[in-house]
Amino acid sequence: MIDASIIIVNWNTKDRLKECLCSIYEQNVRCTYEVIVVDNASSDGSIEMVKREFPRVILVENQENKGFAAANNIGINAAKGRYYLLLNSDTVVLGNVIDEVVSFADSESRVAVVGCRVLNPDRTLQPTCFMFPSLLNMILSSIYLYKLFPRSRFLGREQMTWWNRDDTREVEVVTGCFMLVRRQAVEEVGVLDERFFMYGEETDWCYRFKQAGWKVVFAPVGQIIHFGGASSSKMAAGKTLQLRGAILQFIAKHYSKATYISACVLTGVFFSIRVPFWLIRTIISPQNRLSYWGIVKVYSKGVFKLLHGHKGLLVKTNK
Repeated sequence: MIDASIIIVNWNTKDRLKECLCSIYEQNVRCTYEVIVVDNASSDGSIEMVKREFPRVILVENQENKGFAAANNIGINAAKGRYYLLLNSDTVVLGNVIDEVVSFADSESRVAVVGCRVLNPDRTLQPTCFMFPSLLNMILSSIYLYKLFPRSRFLGREQMTWWNRDDTREVEVVTGCFMLVRRQAVEEVGVLDERFFMYGEETDWCYRFKQAGWKVVFAPVGQIIHFGGASSSKMAAGKTLQLRGAILQFIAKHYSKATYISACVLTGVFFSIRVPFWLIRTIISPQNRLSYWGIVKVYSKGVFKLLHGHKGLLVKTNK
């Protein structure tokens, strides 16, 4: 058995995928590893690029976009490693991060998941790790006061904005752009829940690990660059619906019906108050009228889609 199976799910990110693979193979990795790329029916030449330039990669070609969770599970089922390293295709690994996280996990037998420091392309810190969804966390994330007071442990509790990610600590959720996961823990708890097509899958996984008595830990033992996270503040309104739907899906699975109904109401309020806000911006900003009007329509649809619960918000599109 080798040390680590690096699993990368790809969907039409050929250039980023190439950067990611180069960053792995350019490292002087001491531990034994394999790289598995699971392609979700890309049409941008990703498959041909991998075959031509990275013959060592184990390439799995899906005939349709199966989503993030299902594609990672395919990689896990093909993997031989003691650890599974789930790595986004839009990342670049730096230094000896792979060796360091494997070494850290080997020293902590009850740790199921390890996350590392994640940087934006400009090398500023990307705030990975966050708390499980709850009614309180939903309210705090919706009012955006954590952006004005990022050092507040209360207002910034969901995304832990007050923490510089400079020390080792047990956390609730490690983000899926870089997750080292112990095979033994997966054999006990199970693979990713494929009902989470996009967003929420790593939150659900971490929750299940912790319920089974395993630890989820952040350790600043290495760094990666994550390009996708740099644009998270400009997330399209449609993806916002998907993200909110995934949060509701998690709550429906793990919490009471009363909590789920309350969360749906809160989400409806979140969408409703944004409709007039963006409508006013549409009127006073003629140069951005078309894009702002599109946001108005998406949030309006979100209000009506919530009549069907979280399922109305979930659309099958890839990360």
